[in-house]
Amino acid sequence: MSVSLYYCASRSMPLTDAETAAVERIVAARTSSFPYEDQESLYLYDSDDSRPDEVVAGSTKMPFDPGQVLPVLDHVLGSVSQLRRALPGAEWHVHMDDLDVPWDETDGYAFPGMRDADLAAELGGL
Repeated sequence: MSVSLYYCASRSMPLTDAETAAVERIVAARTSSFPYEDQESLYLYDSDDSRPDEVVAGSTKMPFDPGQVLPVLDHVLGSVSQLRRALPGAEWHVHMDDLDVPWDETDGYAFPGMRDADLAAELGGL
């Protein structure tokens, strides 16, 4: 059974050309800096005409390797945080299956303690 991170942004106004370009730049930069070639990274769905208010949506399947979960989660949530900051006025919903990911204006999206170096080292040793 796999666990996935889901993210979507909605608003009544479609993306402007500048916002579309910003999203493309963020996706390209974050994809090229992703730490694992064999894992799923930030993935945005093609637009869906049945959801006209949805301006960005995607998901990422989490790795099975416990030592890779936190780095992947940190990278993808950092990517989604950048996307949120690039799309003012959008309402975001970011969740891992049934668990909402909290937003912090300073740190962006993160679960409490997930950027703790001791925890990451402990999980990496599993």
